[in-house]
Amino acid sequence: MEMKLGDLRISSPAFGSLERIPERYVSAGDNISPPLKWNGVPADTQELALICHDPDAPFPYGFTHWVMYGIPTDVNGIGEGEGKQAFTEGTNSLGGQGYTGPAPPPGHGPHHYYFWLYALDTALNLKSGLTRKQLLDAIADHVTVQARLVGIYEL
Repeated sequence: MEMKLGDLRISSPAFGSLERIPERYVSAGDNISPPLKWNGVPADTQELALICHDPDAPFPYGFTHWVMYGIPTDVNGIGEGEGKQAFTEGTNSLGGQGYTGPAPPPGHGPHHYYFWLYALDTALNLKSGLTRKQLLDAIADHVTVQARLVGIYEL
């Protein structure tokens, strides 16, 4: 499948691109997922997938905070603290399902939290519990366009 640039956009009413993620959404805060909105989903999209990943974490592959997939194309966002009620969740780097908020090591500097949204050309009907790598492997040939929102947090 050919990846193309498109009009897909993802944002959050809680923070802007390259802005600090509010305490409510971090591990030491309420540890709930932030509200997300998107638009510009291509007409031929069959489902969406979402990953929140911190490449700045001091681990070889960074730290995955959230993996979600099987998101219907008529959904244009996820409310604060929502997700697992309606979509398939994968496994985060703590080994659990669902969202876990930012918790960078104190003094490690700013970490960048990438919220990636992927439009897929087919409905994959994947089992729950996939890791970030397993999901990326499964969707690699089906991503038609992707968008990202980057939040920042540091202790």
